[in-house]
Amino acid sequence: MNDTVQTIKVRGKKITLVGTAHVSQASVVEVEEVIRKEKPDCVCVELDATRYKTLTQSNVWKNLDITKVLKERKGFLLLANIVLASFQRRLGLNVGVKPGEEMLKAVEVAKDLNIPCEFCDREVQVTLRRAWSKSSFWGKNKMLAALLAAVFTKEKLTEQEMEKLKEKSLMHNMMEELANYLPSVKEVLIDERDRYLATKIFNTQSKKIVAIVGAGHMDGIIKNLTRLDKGEQANDISDIDIIPPKKFITKLIPWVVTVLVLGLIALGVVLGGAEKGVNMAWTWFLANGIPSALGAGLALAHPLTLVVVFVAAPFTSLTPVVGAGMVGGLVQYYVMRPKVKDFESLYHDLNTFKGFYKNRMLKIFWVFFLSGLGSMVGTWVGISLITSLLGAK
Repeated sequence: MNDTVQTIKVRGKKITLVGTAHVSQASVVEVEEVIRKEKPDCVCVELDATRYKTLTQSNVWKNLDITKVLKERKGFLLLANIVLASFQRRLGLNVGVKPGEEMLKAVEVAKDLNIPCEFCDREVQVTLRRAWSKSSFWGKNKMLAALLAAVFTKEKLTEQEMEKLKEKSLMHNMMEELANYLPSVKEVLIDERDRYLATKIFNTQSKKIVAIVGAGHMDGIIKNLTRLDKGEQANDISDIDIIPPKKFITKLIPWVVTVLVLGLIALGVVLGGAEKGVNMAWTWFLANGIPSALGAGLALAHPLTLVVVFVAAPFTSLTPVVGAGMVGGLVQYYVMRPKVKDFESLYHDLNTFKGFYKNRMLKIFWVFFLSGLGSMVGTWVGISLITSLLGAK
């Protein structure tokens, strides 16, 4: 067998790993050939139930409850998921392959041969939230930069270049580059998922297994399977299948901001009278409202959204349970509800400046993100300004 297909025996199981490039026509063909040749007891695929549903149900976005997503503070995570999926889709369009097509082919062939199929990947929301929570402030900014770069890059790969993505040396270099650029993200996206995939495959109650995985996970999965076989690693993945709770300091900061701002204004009243207090409060209002409204303005939000964000931001910054981005996104949703065509052209519109602003669904998340970012900037600017006013005569 070639480098993209490897077999390993552990605890009486014969596991055949097929390493794929997720937008490769050759991978689609190879997946079918291996499954039909091996006729395994079980087929494992690098998919989770949510992603499988997204790939197979065309109406998944139409049934999305956007208000629930925003209220549960999952707006950024969903946007990140859409961006990554769009980037893969754009690469695949150049060679006529949809992202995840080789995984769907594996499921299809398994059904055709009446072979059980297992989804062995971790839920994408858990992966994204773990990556976000484990990143430092600087790491989060680098993640945002990488996502924005993925949105607007015009990169295209030929079919030959796509096939090179399955080469071990190239994949190894890419993993090292990711580790150097965002080590915490690499840990979550690669190392943890190597262990997760290997454990799910290992725990499968079958003797002969074919597992379809991304080429970048091949070496890591084999290493983890070997450790599991030798008893050097527990076959329990509950510790990496949860969203880490927020650190105490992370929970405390919003309340510190609230107490600090209100305390500074109250101190201003004590030291300089009501006029100074009003001046400080008005400064806080403008310092927070203007950047938030500017953020919504950059997203070309509806005029009513701009007004609401401007008025709400100074208060939401003092309320840890509600954010300016949430308010802006919800108002934008109610005044300009997405149409059917917005859902149908979602991935296509994400690839262009015009589409990004034209698509009503994308605009909601754009408003959510930029108004929230503006509020965050305004909070620290506002604290700085009212602190300086405290000593002014």
